[in-house]
Amino acid sequence: MLERIANAALFQIGWLACVLGGNSLWLLVALAVLVIHLRWISSWAAEGRLILGVVILGTAVDSGLRGLGVFEFKDLSPLIPLWLMLLWALLATTLRHCLQWSARPWWLASVLGAVGGALSYCAGGRLAGVQFPYGELPTLIGIGLLWALLFPLLHLLSRRLVQ
Repeated sequence: MLERIANAALFQIGWLACVLGGNSLWLLVALAVLVIHLRWISSWAAEGRLILGVVILGTAVDSGLRGLGVFEFKDLSPLIPLWLMLLWALLATTLRHCLQWSARPWWLASVLGAVGGALSYCAGGRLAGVQFPYGELPTLIGIGLLWALLFPLLHLLSRRLVQ
């Protein structure tokens, strides 16, 4: 239980560092959170493939959304910003720990993904200055629907990449 609480607290610290700090030295805080997780809660051997898989999938999804004009960031790169990639890595650290309860039944992950995904993008977008050119409400509804599919997929990835 203590491990799950620590995992949730570390994720929130990392989330805030990424969203508020952007591509600044605050990323070191988020990186430190990732290192602390891998040293005291889990290990690279146990979760490294999961973290890399989630970062690759998340970067592809969010870069695709960026390419479709769903998001507008300040930088001109075709990929998402580094802080958002690190945020995907931090999310991966929760799948086998504080969010493991949401893996089954699959519809629970869908509901949590729809609500939590939309709320996270809404709050993160406002705090990080991300623009939603299609309007905030239509974008968040679309993101909620996407995350209703994506979050169960992340849990499936977590189960498949077990050592």
